[in-house]
Amino acid sequence: MSAPTTQRTNVTEREARQVAEAAREQDWHKPSFAKELFLGRFRLDLIHPHPLPDAESVRRGEAFLAELRAFCESTVDSARIEREARIPDEVITGLKEIGALGMKIDPKYGGLGLTQLYYNKALALAGSASPAVGALLSAHQSIGVPQPLKIFGTQEQKDAFLPRCARTDISAFLLTEPDVGSDPARLATTAVPDGDTYVLDGVKLWTTNGVVADLLVVMARVPKSEGHKGGITAFVVEATAEGVTVENRNSFMGLRGIENGVTRFHQVRVPAANRIGPEGAGLKIALTTLNTGRLSLPAMCAGAGKWCLKIAREWAAEREQWGKPVALHEAVGSKISFIAATTFALEAVLDLSSQMADEDRNDIRIEAALAKLYGSEMAWLMADELVQIRGGRGYETAESLKARGERAVPAEQMLRDLRINRIFEGSTEIMHLLIAREAVDAHLSVAGDLIDPDKTLSDKARAGANAGVFYAKWLPKLVAGPGQLPSSYGEFKREVDLSGHLRYVERHARKLARSTFYAMSRWQGRMETKQGFLGRIVDIGAELFAMSAACVRAERLRGEGEHGREAYQLADAFCRQARIRVEELFGRLWANTDDLDRKVVKGVLGGAYTWLEEGVIDPSGDGPWIADATPGPSARPNERRPFGA
Repeated sequence: MSAPTTQRTNVTEREARQVAEAAREQDWHKPSFAKELFLGRFRLDLIHPHPLPDAESVRRGEAFLAELRAFCESTVDSARIEREARIPDEVITGLKEIGALGMKIDPKYGGLGLTQLYYNKALALAGSASPAVGALLSAHQSIGVPQPLKIFGTQEQKDAFLPRCARTDISAFLLTEPDVGSDPARLATTAVPDGDTYVLDGVKLWTTNGVVADLLVVMARVPKSEGHKGGITAFVVEATAEGVTVENRNSFMGLRGIENGVTRFHQVRVPAANRIGPEGAGLKIALTTLNTGRLSLPAMCAGAGKWCLKIAREWAAEREQWGKPVALHEAVGSKISFIAATTFALEAVLDLSSQMADEDRNDIRIEAALAKLYGSEMAWLMADELVQIRGGRGYETAESLKARGERAVPAEQMLRDLRINRIFEGSTEIMHLLIAREAVDAHLSVAGDLIDPDKTLSDKARAGANAGVFYAKWLPKLVAGPGQLPSSYGEFKREVDLSGHLRYVERHARKLARSTFYAMSRWQGRMETKQGFLGRIVDIGAELFAMSAACVRAERLRGEGEHGREAYQLADAFCRQARIRVEELFGRLWANTDDLDRKVVKGVLGGAYTWLEEGVIDPSGDGPWIADATPGPSARPNERRPFGA
């Protein structure tokens, strides 16, 4: 066995957990619908009546959407981007000219100042024209330089960088490293203080926009020293700085136009004035940025659902089998119903979360995370169903379809492009754990010391007393509620009755909270290892949130006189489909193969089943599983390719 080539930063499981915990927002200063839902409290008043944007933001947003649509229809050639695996320079130039780089940047810095709601609508539109264009705009504005500076930057930093980001410069966010994914405690890139500068050394992987970026947000570890608190810290770095090398432009199964690479920093000097926030605040800045930044992915997922519905409708009406359109065959019709209902719900979740972000009345950290998790999973399923509806044509490339004289429908490309969303900005597995941690925050705040091995007996006794008071008040409220009264939520009872679905949400929110409490009582300190259970808890919460959003959106549309009857029908269909999934998930909380799976995994890792691998050939190439990321000068040519160069 060859020795590992990468210098690893070794940390214990407890140390890694402490780093992640320190980066969390510890307090809840504003109400949260989703947090209350996980606690068994269905706070419909927090989302109904559906919050609405003001007239001026609508006017400006709609005007930009019209301009963006015209530009995308005339200039963005998705087939060319897929074929050439790059976005043409003229597309980027045009996006800059219409202000698309500065959609969320304040007009005083040269941006458009769009709301989160209209920013997401713009991403859905651009992403439907080309997912690669959507990814570029999202990475630049949702997690790149503009967003962290907007929240944490000094006035001098905003004055220096935001005008550039609004009109000319593309930005990227650099956190992941070859041997560091979702465990930031092992971050190896360093930023060593030296006078009024920091010296950066390290390697960053999967740097979306990194190949073409002008400005970088880089997370690096500052060593603790005299006068320096140290810790993971955020910096704005000029991509042209000496010692910055893009060593590779990565290629993927989808998003072939994405400019994603490997970036090496060797003795890169960064002015201390370019540090965002204090030393040690880097992860907190990253997580806070993502609280709303994560909404960009479900925006493009909702857009993908709309496209899938359009193609499914047109094709299933055209294609005939056994004397009638395939849409009228139940096996196909159920797939179309799923796509239509789920698209309605995804847009409901997105619009509700976006408008709540704009109003800033609620804490939406859980809502945004649920939107990302749910949107990425459901969009992938919808694209998969579209490929199935299209049959062989769904598997055939758009270029091949065009070559033989048929409509060039890129269904297989959509499936490939959407797949990364289940990994981008927190994989589904990590999102499950992140949301679960927030969902049980109330429990840990009153009873956490009971399961902490480092706490003293007096600490545990105090925690026990606090927990007793909390649960004495909380548990009785989980027994009964409005969901058991047939008259509850009567304002949602129209020609199609949605009130029953809201009563279902209320009852099952309480059931979800009871299940969580029982699990904590049963497993206590081992709760965090029950990732299968926690994932199902989160998935149930996601379904209940989506049901709530769908019903509230349907009532809003009815009140506005826009497709109200049809919206109620779609909300009803979605809720009925979601209820089936919820019942299955509740059943799997306690009836599952989690324990057996762990035994099998140990056997696999121990080599007990290597005989099962016999009879095949492994076409993988040679090389280490993880590339060498040892700090030092680059031995490769710089692959950086700024647009227009």
